[in-house]
Amino acid sequence: MKLLISVQHPPQSPISSVKKILAAAKLTGATAVHPGYGFLSENAIFSNMLAENGITFIGPPAKAIVDMGSKSASKNIMIDAGVPVTPGYHGDNQDPDYLKQMADEMGYPVMLKAVLGGGGKGMRMVPDESEFFDMLDAAKREAMKGFADDDMLIEKFLTEPRHVELQVFADQHGNAVHLNERDCSLQRRMQKVLEEAPAPGMSAEQRQKMGQAACDAARAVGYEGAGTVEFLLDTDNSFYFMEMNTRLQVEHPVSEMITGQDFVEWQLRVAAGETLPMTQEEIPLDGHSIEARIYAENPENDFLPGSGHLHFVKTPESGSFGLDSKIRIDAGVVQGDDVSIYYDPMISKLIVHGEDREHALRLLDNALAGYRIVGLPTNIEFVRRCARHPDFVSGDLDINFIEKHHDSLLPSVDTILPSSKTLAMTALASLLEETNQRNRDVDSEPASPWSNPSVSGLRLSSGLSRGLTFDVDGVDQSYDIQVDYRDGEVGFDMGVEGDDNKMIVTGTYDSESGDIVAMIDGERCTGTVVRNGHTWHVFVDGEDVRCAGEDGKGDTCGRHMYTLKDGKVTNHFADAGGSGALTITTPMPGKVVKVSCEVGDVVDKGAALLILEAMKMEHVIRSPADGMIVDRLPFNVGEQVDDGSVLVAFKGEEEE
Repeated sequence: MKLLISVQHPPQSPISSVKKILAAAKLTGATAVHPGYGFLSENAIFSNMLAENGITFIGPPAKAIVDMGSKSASKNIMIDAGVPVTPGYHGDNQDPDYLKQMADEMGYPVMLKAVLGGGGKGMRMVPDESEFFDMLDAAKREAMKGFADDDMLIEKFLTEPRHVELQVFADQHGNAVHLNERDCSLQRRMQKVLEEAPAPGMSAEQRQKMGQAACDAARAVGYEGAGTVEFLLDTDNSFYFMEMNTRLQVEHPVSEMITGQDFVEWQLRVAAGETLPMTQEEIPLDGHSIEARIYAENPENDFLPGSGHLHFVKTPESGSFGLDSKIRIDAGVVQGDDVSIYYDPMISKLIVHGEDREHALRLLDNALAGYRIVGLPTNIEFVRRCARHPDFVSGDLDINFIEKHHDSLLPSVDTILPSSKTLAMTALASLLEETNQRNRDVDSEPASPWSNPSVSGLRLSSGLSRGLTFDVDGVDQSYDIQVDYRDGEVGFDMGVEGDDNKMIVTGTYDSESGDIVAMIDGERCTGTVVRNGHTWHVFVDGEDVRCAGEDGKGDTCGRHMYTLKDGKVTNHFADAGGSGALTITTPMPGKVVKVSCEVGDVVDKGAALLILEAMKMEHVIRSPADGMIVDRLPFNVGEQVDDGSVLVAFKGEEEE
């Protein structure tokens, strides 16, 4: 078997992508194509076109893709196979009034789902009947963009279920097995944040029941290869079929970790006509594995996705956690790449494996602390808070976990204060970089005393003292640092206002790698400090902070803005040039898909003003305060907007 790996493509152009892959297969003599786990992995047209050209599709038969690709058809198949399904409406009548009637009879809350949907797109929870039509419109628009089909189904919304899925494999000889379960309950925007295997608290009896149902589901559609059967597990241990993903999923590594198997190898063997490598009884369950999805997004601003340039990327190294530790990083981008607006803003996947769940959680926390990413906001600190939360540690979780613990998982920025050590290391990096720059400037005069770092603070008649000020974003106070150059010695005496202890600080700093090694009062401290423009990004002891401001000049460093966790942003609400007028600017490039207000409208806080589509998701732009008067709406439906464009302008008080 000569293999060709396909590449990701936009969902709007599958046929052109298929033709290019077919041409590449013929050119290389490939006899089989592995579609990865992108759009083409669940594309029946692609599967059929390969078959017509005598090329093996490493995935399920096209009929299985079609049957399971439709949420409504798949549920009817599961009902016939005796697999429990969530109560709901899965019919063909798509009249909005009829759909609302079905929802009214079912009772709220209900969940709207795109029939051909997946990945959280085309889904909306409707809390009551007053929001039904708005949610339906939004779900249909998102479904049409993502799947070129806006048919919807409605399910009764379970209030506190867990999301548990079973990894299944089937061969061409009628054999089907499951490779244990994964718990994917921790979600935002109906997309997974943390996945783990096995599910916390899962008994062997419950695993057997759900595993049997998953295998029955695979057999019911004549399945072949790797797939995932997803269930909602209710508080009384009853479970309901949600959907079957006919591909290898993003979170499959956690199942590989606990079984010791290579699922891609299994896929290749099945596609070659071999029987499954193991029977159900032979499949192991060893230890515990957790996967974290590292995204370019701003959790403090409703998980707004980010796009742009990755100025600096450093990932944790497996060897730093002990010889018996297992960590794996699957990354789609590296330092210097751009996160595109056309796909999900995932930077990488972090997978850890421990001897038990407690061990895996420790590895996860340490590995997350080892990430250094500069250029875009990330969810790393948020994921760490989730994994450290007492309820998550105890296994008490459901799909509402983030909403239940919102205040502790997304604390106000003014509750997070920098340590004196972090401030000292920030100042040290700035001073050492300043010294290095001075040395570069005087390379033409190597005999100059200013080129010697040990005497960079030399003055002819006295020693040098300097003051640095850091303003903490969101906190009504400043941090003043007094820096005294040590007379005739390397290093500095530093004192942070409010802290009576004066620190002796020395160290080295490599601006290329960002590595900083400091001695603070004899204690060795290490971290990473990266400069991006006028901003210093500081990673010390798990803290991830930013120090932004003007460059230092002469004997003073000016004032530096010290911002934590990218601050607290709300719709980029900004003062328009000090005129008293206020604006909302777009935080990323996108397209206006709906405008819900008119010039002259008086809107209250939280009112929907317009909807921006970016990264295949819709983002509702809302009023930042009560009594706002809409003055300008620069963009119409269908128009593209650039990063920083004014979306809505309000009248200032003096204009009313």
